[in-house]
This record gives sequence, structure tokens and C-alpha cells, in this order.
Amino acid sequence: MTNTTPPSSPGRAAIWKLIRPFWASEQKWKAFGLLLAIIALNLGMVYINVRLNSWNRDMYDVLQARNYPQFKSLLWQFSGLAFVFIAVAIYSVYLTQALQIRWRYWMTERYMDRWLAHRAYYRIEQGQQGRLSDNPDQRIAEDLRALTSDTLSLVLGFISSSVTLLSFVHILWAVSGPAAFSVLGQAWNIPGYMVWFAVAYAAAGSAIVWWIGRPLVGLNFNQERFEANFRFGLIRVREHSEAVALYRGEAQERAQLTARLDDIRGNWWDIMRVTKKLNIAVNFYSQFAVIFPMLVSAPRYFSGAISLGVLMQISNAFGQVQDALSWFINAFTTLASWKASINRLAGFNADVERAQGMARTIEVERHAGSALTIEGLQLSLPDGGMVLRGMDARLESGEHVLVSGPSGCGKSTLIRAIADVWPYGRGRIGLPAGAAVMFLPQRSYLPIGTLRAALSYPAAEGSFDDATIARYLALCRLPQLAGRLDQAANWSHALSPGEQQRLAFVRVFLNRPALVFLDEASSAMDGETEEALYAALPRELPGVTVVSIAHRETLARFHSLRWRFVPAGEGEGCRVEVAAL
Repeated sequence: MTNTTPPSSPGRAAIWKLIRPFWASEQKWKAFGLLLAIIALNLGMVYINVRLNSWNRDMYDVLQARNYPQFKSLLWQFSGLAFVFIAVAIYSVYLTQALQIRWRYWMTERYMDRWLAHRAYYRIEQGQQGRLSDNPDQRIAEDLRALTSDTLSLVLGFISSSVTLLSFVHILWAVSGPAAFSVLGQAWNIPGYMVWFAVAYAAAGSAIVWWIGRPLVGLNFNQERFEANFRFGLIRVREHSEAVALYRGEAQERAQLTARLDDIRGNWWDIMRVTKKLNIAVNFYSQFAVIFPMLVSAPRYFSGAISLGVLMQISNAFGQVQDALSWFINAFTTLASWKASINRLAGFNADVERAQGMARTIEVERHAGSALTIEGLQLSLPDGGMVLRGMDARLESGEHVLVSGPSGCGKSTLIRAIADVWPYGRGRIGLPAGAAVMFLPQRSYLPIGTLRAALSYPAAEGSFDDATIARYLALCRLPQLAGRLDQAANWSHALSPGEQQRLAFVRVFLNRPALVFLDEASSAMDGETEEALYAALPRELPGVTVVSIAHRETLARFHSLRWRFVPAGEGEGCRVEVAAL
């Protein structure tokens, strides 16, 4: 069962573990080069803003003096500054996007590798109990995008705000002058008083925004989860459209989808309520900041102590300082989204590490012999329930064994254990060294793409010539597909279940494995076709070893042995009886 509550916020070490790998990788020099270029461009924009602050003062003084020649000169000066600012801003965004896609692409490749390595993707889905993340596709596709985008936005924004603060604070200090007043007969003189007003104003605003917006991290975490669950439900209906239609299950599917949509709506209303309060605070804060420096500096202007240009310079400098000090306020929504992505990716990493770190209590090894060997094999469920106990067997090269027994007795679990994807249990399984092995489940996986690629899978497209493919398509009673090899389609929907199973047999004949495991791989075929394909296995693949799970006794004549699964008692799982056929 997936944990439905947001995990506690990861510490700095966990955050660094997510962010550091790219910056220590083979891409680090290009990445740092891009980052330094972006920072340099941002510093350039800050410098232009400083120049514009002085220009702003001069322009208003010129307007006050009605100096037309100087006015024209300042317009040309502004045109030059504006042109440079536009160019710098454009390339700052361009290089930021280039760095973002490099980082995202690198991280996505690594996360896909880790998710697919050691079949972690399968073990995560099997071990539902205690999972810290859900929808791994969402984590890889969306959260990595958000992590890279938000991290760059926050870091670059913080650097820009810091440099802006350092650049403008001395200007504001100088032009605002001292504030002289008396309290209870005590004279006070505060130099650079506007700087202190800006600091106090930003500190108060940041505290209020933090207090109001705290719930957004958890709400954003849940919103992504609810959105992914809803999308997954829609995909399930699309993938199983025929079964839903045959069952007339539209009402049930609609009810389940509506329940998931209700989760989205309910959580969204919570986000709206918090966001409304946050926007009230932020907008009051921002709007009052526009008039605040005017109110404070107006007495000095009306007394003649400062010119109109200096008044406007104070207002502009205060705005720059206040905006820089308000980085936390302006970035709060991004910070909340970033923290939610960090939490989800930390949970995903923990699930992958746990899946890859599972103790290998079932040893699947390659040995020098030619036989399949099973020694002391005991299989259990993820919750510890017994499935199979004490199995010992040996299958020589070229032998065919029929696995039979009641449903739910662990026959398919045995196949998974031999395939080294089932980690629950103990024992030893030996496979011949160098022998190719192929597993056919009841419902074969057909990748979306050309029929040639689907037939070649898991080999690469183009591994087999057309004549060989056509021969085996005819053998498996699919001659009509020979002319469609380069047609792209979703073959899981285009072919019937029986056709899909026959296509899986074509794969076997093309890849020519030494061991074939069939898990009810012919259950959707008619009896005649099924028997024809079983008869073709030893003929087309001399010496092949076959382990097949099937319920039809008509297949017994194609096997030399039987492994019969027999219930051992309530809660005791099954035992295996070996008999010749």
C-alpha cells in the first residue's frame, strides 16, 4: 500500500543528494560554464538597472528644468541601455533553458537507468506495502522537470536579488539621507533610514507570507498525486476499453474516475483558499511598497531639500532594495512547488534503493552444466504468506515439463522466481551458462511501433530478415501479417488475444532460446493451433527445454514430465510432485 501522506521534509543532505550528481558528472564543465554565463548576464542586467536608476534621476530633473536638449540626449542614452538590456535578457533566458534541458536530460537518463536496473520497477510495484511514492512515471517525467526548472529559477533569482541588494543599498543609503526626530526630548538621528525601513518592511512581509503559505507544500504534494491517480485511471480505461465495454462497466469506471476527480477538486479548493490568503498578503505588500517611499520622502521634497529627480531615484532605489529583500515572498509559490517535488523524488529514491537493496535470498546462478536445477526452493508473498515450500527438481536439456495445479498455488510465481524477478523466498536455482532463456506470460507485451519491432522484441528492430519472419508468421498461422511489417500501430489493441499469443511464439522461433518458459501462453488459442505450435517447438528448436504452465490435459502428450502443485494445507502453501508422462 502506498503511503498517502507527504513524507517529512528531507534534510539538506537529502536535497544535496538529489541535486549534486549532475554537477559532479562528466557534464559539470559545460554545466558550470553555462551557469557562470547566465550569472554574468544577470549581473549585467543588475548593472543596467543601476545605470537606469541614475538615468531616472537625471530625466526627472531635466523635466523639472524643462531642458529639451538634455532631454533628447537622455532619450538616446535610454535607447542604448534598453537595447543592451533586451539582448542580455533574451540570452539569459535562452542559456537558462539550455542548462535546464541538459540537466533534466541527464537526470532523467540516470533515473530511468536506476528504475530499470535489477528490475527495481517490478519490485516496487510488487512491494506495495510501505511504498513512499506512487506513479513512478510521474516522478521521472514531471518531478525531474520541476526540480531542474525550479532549482535554477530559485538559485538564479536569489543570486540576482543578492547582487541587486548590494548594488542598490548604498544608493538608497546615500540618497535617502538621515532621519532626525526627537522622542520624549531625546534627539535621534538615523542615517540611511530608508534602508532600515526597507529591511523591516521586507522582514514583516516575509514572516506573514511564510505563516500563511506553509500548507502549500503538503497541498502541492497531494495535488500531483491526485492528478497522477486520475490520469492513471483514464489510461486504464483506454487500455482495457474492450473489457470495460464487454462488461458494460462504464458506470463503475465513471464512479471511480469521479471519486478521483473529487480528490483533485477538494485538494484544489484547499489550495485556492491558501492561495487567496497568500495573494491578499502579497498584493497588499506589493501595492503599499509602491507608495511607501513617496510618503516617507515627500516632506524632504516639499521642503526643498531634494529635487524631483532625487525623489524618483529614492523611490526607484527603494523599490529595487525592497524587491531584492522580498525574494522569499516572490518565490514562495515556486519554493512550495520545489519542496513538494523534492519530497516526491526523495520517496521515489528510497523506494528504488529499497528495491535494489533487497537481500537475494533466492540465488539464481549460471552453472557449467546443461540442466535446469532447483534446490530447496521456498516461495512466499510480500507479506510473508507461504506460496511454495521445499521444491527440488532437475530438468535436463531437451526435456519438456508440464506444470499443473489449482489456480493461486504459485505456478506463475515459480516462473517469476526462475526469471529472477521474484525476491520473496529462499533457495537456489541453476541455469545453464550461456543458454538463452525466454519467458512468455499469458499476456505478452507488445511495444507500440512497427510490427517488425514488436516481432523482434526484445531483440532490436531489424535483427531478422523478412523471409525468416514471414516463414514463422505462416508457421504460427499469421500469414496475413507478413505484408504489414513496417506498419506502426498499438498492436495490443490491433490484434486479438489469440493473435497476440501466436505472435509471441513467432518471437520464440526468431530468437531461438535454449530454455522456454510458457505461463499459460496459449490459453487464448484454439486447441488445434495450440497443439500445432507445441509440436513445432522441438522440431524448429532441437534440444530446447520447455517449462509450460497449462490447464488443458491435451497438452500432456507434448511433455515428458509433470510438476503437479498440490495444496499442503491451510496457510502452508503448496508442494510439488514430480512424475513422468
